[in-house]
Amino acid sequence: MPALSRLRPELVATAAVGLPLVGSHLARMMIGVTDTLMVGRAGAEPLAALVLANSYFFILTMLGAGYGLGVLGLIAAARARGDEAEVRRATRMALWLSGLHALAVAPVLWWSGAILTALGQQPQIAALGQDYLRVMVWAMPATLGGMVLNSFLAALGRAKVVLAITVAAIPLNAALNWALIFGHAGFPALGVTGAALASLAAMWAQMAALAACAGLMAAARPYQLFQRLWRADWVAFRAVLWLGLPISLTLVAESGMFTGANVMMGWFGAVPLAAHGIALQITAVTFMVHLGLSNAATIRIGGAHGAGDAGGMRGAAAAAIILSAGFALIAVTAFLAMPRLLTGLYLNPADPQAPAIVALAAGLMLYAALFQVMDAMQVIALGLLRGVQDTRRPMVLAIVSYWLVGLPAAWLLAFPLGMGPAGIWLGLLAGLSCAAAALMARFWGRGRLRPGTTPA
Repeated sequence: MPALSRLRPELVATAAVGLPLVGSHLARMMIGVTDTLMVGRAGAEPLAALVLANSYFFILTMLGAGYGLGVLGLIAAARARGDEAEVRRATRMALWLSGLHALAVAPVLWWSGAILTALGQQPQIAALGQDYLRVMVWAMPATLGGMVLNSFLAALGRAKVVLAITVAAIPLNAALNWALIFGHAGFPALGVTGAALASLAAMWAQMAALAACAGLMAAARPYQLFQRLWRADWVAFRAVLWLGLPISLTLVAESGMFTGANVMMGWFGAVPLAAHGIALQITAVTFMVHLGLSNAATIRIGGAHGAGDAGGMRGAAAAAIILSAGFALIAVTAFLAMPRLLTGLYLNPADPQAPAIVALAAGLMLYAALFQVMDAMQVIALGLLRGVQDTRRPMVLAIVSYWLVGLPAAWLLAFPLGMGPAGIWLGLLAGLSCAAAALMARFWGRGRLRPGTTPA
């Protein structure tokens, strides 16, 4: 890793690319946080249902997110080579693949209640979760298409525009939540379904604004992204598919570990599940910072890779790791210093179940602090590997880490060894630690390869 004194320009450059991306991820996350904060005031059962439904929607989203994330490295490398046609072709086919995925998963969202019940969830919570997910069927195309357009604009150096659009959706979502969850301003009180309708409107508003920018902004107009969008480009389609599908499966492996943890936590009842959901969402907020830095690393590494600059690749990688590790230490301090303050924000103090939920959630924040650094390092490593278009071996490493280490460890510690909810979180830590070590070794072990070569 280059000496710190020589990394200052790389740190500045990575931060300049990464901070707007961090902001846009945080702003997008705030839509879910707003839903949870407001639904939490409707009671433990609606909150537990929202936790399950969000994790269910998230894992299906991740299964299609690889196309939007994978195209980020392709665009950065193509721009470094001056290949405008490749930028257009890859982005269009990423939009195609995202739309096809949304269509494919619609039945699984629509009939989700039976699936959740089969996974051992309480029938009333599964029914509320299905109400939410039947609305979110229509949000999936906007969610995935927005990811592709985010990558397109960010790779063109327009991440600040993405940030502005995403931030603007937060008050829209909050206002609609206020009206639709609780029945204000003449609307019926729809509870969890109202939260879904609010998120649906916010996501489509984002998508429309991003599409307008991708078609009309001066930096984007030369690419003519939407001209003859209906025409297939099977060479580019296959390229994005084979790069993006392993990324999607990697994301599913990680999000599946967390979804599995949610399901296991649901076996303890509504109060532990609600507490778990609060602690997990606080952790997810900090994770958005690392995800934004990971995206910045993909752009920086992808550009250096396309230009054949091995030194630039190493410097960009080191800068992303340092920035992410520094923020992880800040998050650890906050989690340990004020766990009850953070978790108490999600609940109505008048709810008789609130003290029990806050007490358990605050205890889980200790374990959330323990895996901050490991969570940061695994997502940064994935961003670095995507920058060199290395996605298939990382997929295998992720599946082994999350499904053969993390989930079995969570079950073993929580149930046979009797550690309860804390055991589930320690299992998550084991999976993340394994992934971080394996993926970092994969990237740095490939550091001597000549940029531009195809990953083995």
